[in-house]
Amino acid sequence: MSKKGKVVLAYSGGLDTSVAVVWLKEQGYDVITMTADVGQQAVDLEAAKSKALRTGAEKAYVLDLKKRFVEQFVWPSLKANGMYQSVYPLNSALSRPLIAEVLVEIAKKEGAVAIAHGCTGKGQDQVRIEVCSNALEPDLVVLAPVRDWRFSREAEMEYAQAHGIPVQATHASPYSIDDNIWGRSIECGILEDPWNEPPYDAYALTCEPEEAPDHPEHVEIQFENGIPVAIDGVHMDGPTLVARLNEQAGRHGVGRIDMVEDRLVGFKSREVYECPAAITLINAHRALETLTLDKKTLAAKKELEAKFGELTYEGYWFSPLKDAINAFIDETQQYVNGTVKVRLYKGMAVVRGMKSPKSVYSETLATYSDKDGFDHTAAVGFIKIWGLPIKTWRQVHETKEAVRIVAR
Repeated sequence: MSKKGKVVLAYSGGLDTSVAVVWLKEQGYDVITMTADVGQQAVDLEAAKSKALRTGAEKAYVLDLKKRFVEQFVWPSLKANGMYQSVYPLNSALSRPLIAEVLVEIAKKEGAVAIAHGCTGKGQDQVRIEVCSNALEPDLVVLAPVRDWRFSREAEMEYAQAHGIPVQATHASPYSIDDNIWGRSIECGILEDPWNEPPYDAYALTCEPEEAPDHPEHVEIQFENGIPVAIDGVHMDGPTLVARLNEQAGRHGVGRIDMVEDRLVGFKSREVYECPAAITLINAHRALETLTLDKKTLAAKKELEAKFGELTYEGYWFSPLKDAINAFIDETQQYVNGTVKVRLYKGMAVVRGMKSPKSVYSETLATYSDKDGFDHTAAVGFIKIWGLPIKTWRQVHETKEAVRIVAR
């Protein structure tokens, strides 16, 4: 078979991408793998590199992208309180534009004719990676071996076994795992039936809430311009801060999500997530915004947050609309400074206090004590003007109705 050139494959070492290396070689490509370290725990990165080379890859990149991921993708999402359908904090969705970006960078560096991924034809990751890569480099071909193959998961495992490719998934435990520093996604197997409760072995970052410590733990999270910078007064970089909160909140069973979500490709899917740090930080950040932003800005931002979540989920990270939403959100975040106290207890991350040097909360205006500084006399005129449209409407239409009754 004639050589077709180089292809850069997004490689996790899991079932889909492990079999993709062999398949691409069989199609005549020289395979270069790219394994992104975005803080995942499920994959031994050096072992993944070794397996890629043993399987037939010509070259294997393993890149530490944790800092880039947190600063350029996670923090913008946190500032937007980024969630899809108000539940899913976008952990997997956020990593896809970064993966696409790096695939394109390596393809240019290596002179590759194509990039490839291990996504199936039923998932949204295929859309995210391909839409993002097409936006960044329209002339680059994108290959999807698993989608074009149309193998079932069971058939993939049999193919891997026949070619001597070791994989974690087994017929007894066929979970598909995707994780990064922002959270962990679990699907397939027994989870495909929404009636089935997720088994204990599906979780790795969180304990069972009822088995969590009987005493709560309080953490104080400091924010600057909407970004968390310190825990309990200790400043740290983004990846360190998120990793620490994953451990602390996970120890208390915080961050478990079990939902049926509407997939981009047109059907519903049962998804299970673990996102201890994400849930804790979003709760804290959202609370601090209520202290530092005005009512109208909060209302407008809430609408744009939903659109941000949709665009990210749907692969439109590099779209002009998402850029415009980011610009609005960044403008608001200059005021989101302060410290939030969060109680971690039995699966819950509850805000128990907050303070800010830019707080627009006034105790003098809010108090009912003798320190009350609110001008009560202003209420009379305000009520008259505020209710004038309704009063006028009722007067006009009730008068007309009265005339009709008399006429009868």
